[in-house]
Amino acid sequence: MKSGEELHQELRQRILALSGVTERPNAGIHEDAFFVQGKMFMHIHGHGHCDIRLAKADQERILAEGKAHPHRWAPEQGYVTFMARDEKDLAPAMELIQLSHDHFADDRRS
Repeated sequence: MKSGEELHQELRQRILALSGVTERPNAGIHEDAFFVQGKMFMHIHGHGHCDIRLAKADQERILAEGKAHPHRWAPEQGYVTFMARDEKDLAPAMELIQLSHDHFADDRRS
């Protein structure tokens, strides 16, 4: 079983492997913020607390399916929260992150 730090590093590496992604550590209140096309599409607090910004239709569907929780402070901006606590959470986290990435990588949207 991976430690929280190992899990965090693996998640970061998977996110950074997505096309066009850049990272800005300590971007405002976010410990690790990830950008595509100059837009922040997700950030991580601590180890595994992922706040992921989705298109509104995707946000509504993901919440209705119970795949993530409403973001505490900015749900109106399309954010959801997903907790990646162990290795089995990496694949579902990346599904949501990929969905966000694909939305924001298309600069005709957002």
